[in-house]
Amino acid sequence: MNKPDATHDPALRSWVGAANEAGADFPIQNLPFGVFKRAAGKDAWRVGVAIGDQIVDVAALADAGELPDDAMAVATLGRQPTLNAMMAAGREPARALRRALSEWLREGSPIGGAHFLVPMRDAELALPAQIGDYTDFYAGIHHAMNVGSMFRPENPLLPNYKWVPIGYHGRASSIVASGAPVQRPVGQTRDGHDGPPAFGPSRRLDYEVEVGVFIGAGNVLGQPISIDRAEEHIFGLCLLNDWSARDIQTWEYQPLGPFLAKNFVTTISPWVVTMDALAPFRAPAFVRTEGDPAPLPYLYSQNDTNAGGIDLTLELSITTAAMRQAGSEPYRVSRGGFTDMYWTIAQLVTHHASNGCNLRPGDLLGSGTVSGVAADARGSLLERAWRGTEPLQLPSGETRAFLQDGDEVTLRGFCEREGRRRIGFGECRGRIMPAR
Repeated sequence: MNKPDATHDPALRSWVGAANEAGADFPIQNLPFGVFKRAAGKDAWRVGVAIGDQIVDVAALADAGELPDDAMAVATLGRQPTLNAMMAAGREPARALRRALSEWLREGSPIGGAHFLVPMRDAELALPAQIGDYTDFYAGIHHAMNVGSMFRPENPLLPNYKWVPIGYHGRASSIVASGAPVQRPVGQTRDGHDGPPAFGPSRRLDYEVEVGVFIGAGNVLGQPISIDRAEEHIFGLCLLNDWSARDIQTWEYQPLGPFLAKNFVTTISPWVVTMDALAPFRAPAFVRTEGDPAPLPYLYSQNDTNAGGIDLTLELSITTAAMRQAGSEPYRVSRGGFTDMYWTIAQLVTHHASNGCNLRPGDLLGSGTVSGVAADARGSLLERAWRGTEPLQLPSGETRAFLQDGDEVTLRGFCEREGRRRIGFGECRGRIMPAR
């Protein structure tokens, strides 16, 4: 695990004014990577780095020879329409580029160069990588306990939960960037325990607050990844909303697990916050309850126990069609912390590759729903409205047991700690459209 360095100095300021504003998601201490093009014109997609309300055109900067040698080779990969090549290069080249950009963007830098910047308002953002494979985990123990207690009150957690990180193979082709519409899915559902199922639009559409983990350098087929090396294979994190059709899920998930209830769409934020940017916000791994089993040796590392967690706050808000028409502010439904996850991101990567499965650059892992103990820290509407029995009361006078057409869901994330500059993840947003 990398330690904080000069790029994390809270006193650093940028000559990009918006990066210095209090509460800015993208100060100079962050510098997340993404893919963009100008909204007007016929520009090609290319790699950018967020700073304040601007985007650094990495390829243009490299073409101009404005970067030191150790950053130049990886910066030329900014001409690509995805981050995959940069991810494949590994952590150290990306670290060198981030360090060089930090120096170039600092207040008082002798280089400068506003002509290498594109205002975010003039840009379109795309998926940051070509995602070959997507695996969604179930690492949030409070979510697992809550959902388990709804369906199995006498035995909420299945016997394997505290021994093995549970996950399933998701659908990479239906992952979309923030802002893309979310069409209500149709599928088979059945009310009650008798009678045949019906086919039609889901009536119990839900969100799930998650964190996405992007793989950087992969592993060779057949070669596991040790727990102490796992984070060297992680490029960075994003926000992830695992949209879920609960009524379809209830009918189909036995005996083989989630399928059509999950694969219709998954939304992620466009900016990938690097593991290096997160260095000042590391935290101990989840403290297991007395009597819980210790992780098996392949999932245990003292370093991971000491600092495998990430102090990341996640907030989800809803705006209904009526609220938008009235000009109302979004209503914050939940606020939870990523330190509540039972398994660390290193454990997820190690377990995924433990059977020799080859992870590839740009592969995406979902953390599972991030929920806390308190009611307002529950990361899904299924939990927040307790399976529809305690509908959410909105300031507009409306209620929500599940999402309705026109509802817009926005997930935001940020890290803050005393003595450090706050960094953010931007937003992960989607609006529900009627079923076809």
